[in-house]
Amino acid sequence: MKKTYQAINKCIETVLVVIFALLVLDVLWQVFGRYVLGQSYSFTEEFARFALIWLSILGAAYLNGKREHLSMDYLLQKLSPQKLKQRMQSIEILMFVFAFVVMVIGGGNLVYTTLYLGQVSPAMHVSLGYVYSIVPLSGLLIMFYSVYNIKHYKNYIKIDHLNLEN
Repeated sequence: MKKTYQAINKCIETVLVVIFALLVLDVLWQVFGRYVLGQSYSFTEEFARFALIWLSILGAAYLNGKREHLSMDYLLQKLSPQKLKQRMQSIEILMFVFAFVVMVIGGGNLVYTTLYLGQVSPAMHVSLGYVYSIVPLSGLLIMFYSVYNIKHYKNYIKIDHLNLEN
């Protein structure tokens, strides 16, 4: 499972870097076109919006998997190692359920509905279902990371002063 975790992380890192590079190029092209060529391209704004959607949602799933998302752990530091383990497992289970219900089922319904209705973006003429497909995909990634984090509890907790050998 650790090799799968590392492979998924490497793949997501690559995708995030590519999306960010395309976003930077897109914005630079937009500025160049507007101020140097005197012409504004409508697709650049739309592409930047879609790239930012993908970057933020996929990035959130990636940070969740790396256990580097924003959290307040002051109260967790006060718990005994056994209580901490139970609390962290409970949090992972809740995250799994949330990702499944809201992101996979809800996001899947959103993707299906937009594809079924044939909604397309005005400038790029891309089906919005493809743009929204990052939601259920990120939900599946969060579910995978939750299972991985429960099985590898000692590897992802970052509270140094506790003895987690129990």
